[in-house]
Amino acid sequence: MISFAWPWLIALLPLPFIIYFLPAKKSANQQSALIMPVLINVSSNSVSDQQKRKAPLIVLSLCWGLLVLAICRPQWLGEAIDIPSEGREMMIAVDLSGSMEIEDMSLNGRNVNRLQMLKVVLGDFIERRVSDRLGLILFADDAYMQTPMTFDRKTVKQMLDESELNLVGRKTAIGDAIALAVKRFDAKKESNKVLLLLTDGQNTAGKISPEQALELAVAKGITIYTVGIGADVMLQRSLWGTQRINPSSDLDEKSLASIAEKTGGQYFRARDSQGMSEIYSLLDKLEPIEQEQQQMRPLSALYYWPLAFAALVCFIYLLSLHFSFLLPTKSTKTNIDKSDVHVMGGK
Repeated sequence: MISFAWPWLIALLPLPFIIYFLPAKKSANQQSALIMPVLINVSSNSVSDQQKRKAPLIVLSLCWGLLVLAICRPQWLGEAIDIPSEGREMMIAVDLSGSMEIEDMSLNGRNVNRLQMLKVVLGDFIERRVSDRLGLILFADDAYMQTPMTFDRKTVKQMLDESELNLVGRKTAIGDAIALAVKRFDAKKESNKVLLLLTDGQNTAGKISPEQALELAVAKGITIYTVGIGADVMLQRSLWGTQRINPSSDLDEKSLASIAEKTGGQYFRARDSQGMSEIYSLLDKLEPIEQEQQQMRPLSALYYWPLAFAALVCFIYLLSLHFSFLLPTKSTKTNIDKSDVHVMGGK
């Protein structure tokens, strides 16, 4: 809806009309500048001259009204929207190593690899984090910041969906992922800092060991929740028939649990998509979303519309004066001749 920031300035609207109708001040020696003969007929041009005299008054009145409307500062008041509170910063680190392509996960009745399952279930978790600033780190041989801290959950989810296996190598640099998260968290000190680390292996690459990165995280007060991904049993066909294997034999649960415990977090084991969903539901309880949200109604200034319209009216009027000045006057000579005749007849 439209509102005005300074509506009381509308009182200026009749000011020019008051000044216009004030009585003129007469001097003591004021006399008529010219006495016209009585017998001079009023030509038809006098009517048009009166109309021409009214045109500037109409234009000026319209422009004044538009200017008063502009200084009243009209503005459009939009619908109320929620402002997410900065209660928490959550960085999500996703493992893209070669082992994430193992198809030991079940999703909607079909076998998928670990990354495909993670994209679906983690995507739902991201959409629920309304009040958190989220960031996304992808790691394998090295760790890379895919999405910096933002309230734009759609972008974070999109970057996760567009991630591919072997994008940054085939090994696992857990220490580098934690260190990169610590570095990104360091710029902001007021909010709670939470790192969600998802991996299916053990640290096999990187420039920083998990122990060194853990010391940095503890010093900066970062809470780390670690999630180990992978099924315990998987059927694999071979020349000797179907065999039962453990696809998560490389998962270093002891190290992940130690990282979570020393930072005040918790370690979770995700053996299937349902277990992963339950982990995210538990995380919603451990790190609850801020319920108190501020609201704002966006204001859009509209003062430039009446200003632009006033300028357009003035331009059109000046343009019309220019063209009317260039047109020849047809009746000027005739009127003068008639005046002369009437004056002579009066004599």
